[in-house]
Amino acid sequence: MTIPEEELSEFAKATQCLLPYGATYPPLIIDRAKGVYVYSGDKKILDFTSGQMSTLIGHGHPEIVETISHYARNLDHLYSGMISPPVIELAQKLTSLLPNGLDRALFLSTGSEANEAAIKLAKHYTGKFEIVGLSLSWHGMTGASNGITYQTGRKNHGPMIPGNLMLPAPNAYRSIFRHPDGSYDWETELDYGFSMVDAASVGSLAAVILEPVLSCGGMLVLPDGYLKALKKHCEKRGMLLIVDEAQTAIGRCGDMFGFMSHGVVPDILSLSKTLGNGIPLSAVVTSNEIAQETADTGFLFYTTHVNDPMPAAVGAKVLDIVIRDNMVENSRRMGDLFREGLKKIQKKHKQIGDIRGRGLMNGIEIIDPETKEADAKLAGELASSMFAKGLSANLIAVPQFGGVFRIAPPISITEDEMKEGLSIMEAAFDEVCG
Repeated sequence: MTIPEEELSEFAKATQCLLPYGATYPPLIIDRAKGVYVYSGDKKILDFTSGQMSTLIGHGHPEIVETISHYARNLDHLYSGMISPPVIELAQKLTSLLPNGLDRALFLSTGSEANEAAIKLAKHYTGKFEIVGLSLSWHGMTGASNGITYQTGRKNHGPMIPGNLMLPAPNAYRSIFRHPDGSYDWETELDYGFSMVDAASVGSLAAVILEPVLSCGGMLVLPDGYLKALKKHCEKRGMLLIVDEAQTAIGRCGDMFGFMSHGVVPDILSLSKTLGNGIPLSAVVTSNEIAQETADTGFLFYTTHVNDPMPAAVGAKVLDIVIRDNMVENSRRMGDLFREGLKKIQKKHKQIGDIRGRGLMNGIEIIDPETKEADAKLAGELASSMFAKGLSANLIAVPQFGGVFRIAPPISITEDEMKEGLSIMEAAFDEVCG
């Protein structure tokens, strides 16, 4: 029976007309957002996930609002074969921040789309088709990007794209690969992983794709030296290295780009989320050599919104603000403050098994203290308690993400706002865990 619409709450109306896509909705309607807060009527909620890890410099930033308004009036969208000043400006600003070898940029809409283009570019350039990803990866929901996503989302729709292979994700807290002293032996794990890739390969290895921090995999930070060793494995096999910085770039990790602290330049870089501050904008960046050779041989990734002017103008403004306001340094400093605060809570509550992260991209693994197993049920209870107290602190709505809080507030956050969030988290742990 259908209940008359006038008898339904706004939330109930939503459940009747929206197609489920895997998320669990909190039982309220968000009607506005500003800075590091979102609002539902009179309820004020501190946003420790930057929306969907996207509003890097906060909701409703006045300069972003002004930029959108200007280009909505004057230069919103063009035929995909035309170039506009904002696209040139963003390409110049972005590539000027990157090392040599990341020289040419293409602008698209979503992270899935950017990874789709990056994978296609790698296949086109190498003439090979096998793509290797990490076992806890998330690169998107479109064909090639979904095919190399192993964290979840692979069930109930038939075979993925042929040629997708897997390496074990580097998980210092959980890995079975250990030195005699118990420390994590990621080198042996990586070598073993490539031995399995070599065994499964049909001789057409094109590229490896990975994130500097595996966000959906549980905020797993690549060990020091890992990316450099991985690059050597790629070079040995004639493969390209694709680094997916959908969530880690533009200061999020306490560096302008997450790969920069590893001393490695990827062959292809993909960006999204943070570049547009919530506006759909993504990018693929590669070398002059790859760009020229693939252009000469007919590379095609022609979409409705390729190099659109309005999103590009937003991206250029985001870069300006992050640099001008020293937000990379703020991300590093506030991230240190956050992890210090979490360690104090961990001393009281052994349900916090591990704290990990870089800058303002952090994970908290919730465990059963007796078994050390991940406790997704307890994590859900903690998230609910925090939300009731005014803190949205976890992208845990997809059950497969397990018992790991994934926390990434806007990098514009102040010390007072950070302390407010930590206070709510501590109160939730005290309430739920005793």
